[in-house]
Amino acid sequence: MILTQCAVCATELGTGGKRCGRCSTLYCGPACQKQHWDAGGHDKLCKKIKKGGGAELYHAGKKLKEAVAVAVEKCADDTKGQTCYICTQALHWKTKEGIVRMCACRGTAGFAHVSCLAEQAKILMDEAEENNLDVKVMNERWRRWYACSLCEQKYHGAVCGALGWACWKAYLGRPETDQIYATAMDRLGSGLYEVKLYEDSLSVKEAELSVLLRNGAPECNLLIARGNIAGTYRALGRFEEALRMRRDLYSECVRIHGKESRETLVEAICYANALIDLKRFKEARSLMREAIPVARRVLGESQEHTLRIRTNYARSLYSGDDAPLDDLREAVTTFEDVGRIARHVLGGTHPFAVDIEHVLQKARAALAAPETPSGSA
Repeated sequence: MILTQCAVCATELGTGGKRCGRCSTLYCGPACQKQHWDAGGHDKLCKKIKKGGGAELYHAGKKLKEAVAVAVEKCADDTKGQTCYICTQALHWKTKEGIVRMCACRGTAGFAHVSCLAEQAKILMDEAEENNLDVKVMNERWRRWYACSLCEQKYHGAVCGALGWACWKAYLGRPETDQIYATAMDRLGSGLYEVKLYEDSLSVKEAELSVLLRNGAPECNLLIARGNIAGTYRALGRFEEALRMRRDLYSECVRIHGKESRETLVEAICYANALIDLKRFKEARSLMREAIPVARRVLGESQEHTLRIRTNYARSLYSGDDAPLDDLREAVTTFEDVGRIARHVLGGTHPFAVDIEHVLQKARAALAAPETPSGSA
C-alpha cells in the first residue's frame, strides 16, 4: 500500500502524521518516531531511504521489485525461451528481471519485461505532456500502463499488479493537485486488487478519493473512484455496503450519462453483481434483461462488457433453489455462447473466460439435477 500508516503502530493517518525530517517516514507522533529510531532499526535505514528518494519512493521501489519477481514467476511456464519484444533481450539489461505476458497475444508476440513496459508507457506520456497533446491522445497513451500495445487487451493478474507499482513509483513525486498523481494512485489500487490484496487496495482507493475531493475533481471522476471503493467492499465480503453504493452510483450514472452509455452499462453490471451477491435474483434479472439489447447496440456483441451483462443475466436465471427448468436451459445456452465468444476474443486463459467455464459447469449441474429420474444413479 502507499504510506498512509504509522511505520511503528500502523495507525491509519491518511496524508497527515509526523514525518522523519530526513527521509519522510511517517509516524503518528514523536513516541513512535523515537521508538523506531532507538529499537526499530530506523537509525541504520534512514540514510539509505533518503538516498532512495525518500520513504514513499523507497517503499514503492521495494514493492515494485517484489511484484515483478512474482509476475515473472507466474509467467515462467509461458515465457521459456522468449525475448522481450521491446528490448529484444531475455533478461533486462539493468534489473536482470525475466519476461512476462498476461494478455491475449498469440504465438511469440506480447512477451516483455515489466520494466520495458513501464519505460515505454512513461516515455509516451512524457512526450504527450511536453507537446501539450489533447486529452484523447493522453488517454490513449495512458492505456500503456494497463493494456498491451499489440493486442490492446488489459493486463491482468500479477503483471497488472507489478505495473501498478511501476506507475505509482513513476509519478508519486508529483503534487497531489496534478491529475496524473491521482490517476497513478488509481492504477496502484487496481493493481493491488488484481493480486487480491483487497485491504491494501481499499486503503489506496480511499486515499485517492480524498485527493480528488480536496482538489474539486469532476463529478464523473468521483463516481469512478466511489465505484472502485464499492467493488473492493464486494471483494471483502461487505455486500450490504457495496449494494448501497452501487444503487446510488447507478442512479447517478443514468442521470449524468443516460441509460445508453458505456459508463451506465458498466455500472449496471456492478449493480447486478451486488444484487446477485445478496440473492436478489429477480431484480438483477430485470436490470440485465433491459441492458442486453442496449449493450449489443452501443458496445457490440463481442465486447467484454456485453458478455458480462449476458453472464449476469444467466447467473440470475439459474441461481436459487427453485429456478424453473426453462430458466436453467436458457442459462446454460447463454453461458455456452458467452464462453465461446470470450475464448475467441480474450483467449482461453483470461480470468473471465476461465470463470465462464466454471459457472457453466455449475449451471449444467443445476439443470441435470431436476432432470435426473428419482432413484437414478
